[in-house]
Amino acid sequence: MRGRVHARRTSKGLVADLRQVRKYKELTATEKLKYRIAVKMTAADYFRLLTRSHEAGVSPSEYMRECFRNGHVKERLSEEHAGYIRQLCGMANNLNQLARKANAGGFHDERWDCKVAVARIHELITKIGI
Repeated sequence: MRGRVHARRTSKGLVADLRQVRKYKELTATEKLKYRIAVKMTAADYFRLLTRSHEAGVSPSEYMRECFRNGHVKERLSEEHAGYIRQLCGMANNLNQLARKANAGGFHDERWDCKVAVARIHELITKIGI
């Protein structure tokens, strides 16, 4: 049955269906949808997908394709970034200890330590790209 066009009557009518068939035939090979993937999701996610696609007036497949094209997914932290965050936490702890000492006994003794700690924090933040 390859190559045959099956006309069916829908709420849009036969003419609208034939227009869709012509549009599909005019697409280039790179524009046609030829890859299929299976996605597992919870019932709540599935019904959320159905609701949102219905509200948008498109099929669930088209809704997911649009989300893929225009959406944004936060990437997971790499091991390198996780290490930087651990270093920042340690530096913040050191800076708090220096501030406590400065408040207790005067700032002049800890001034140099504070400058070094702030410079290291600034360097690490620049390396992370925040």
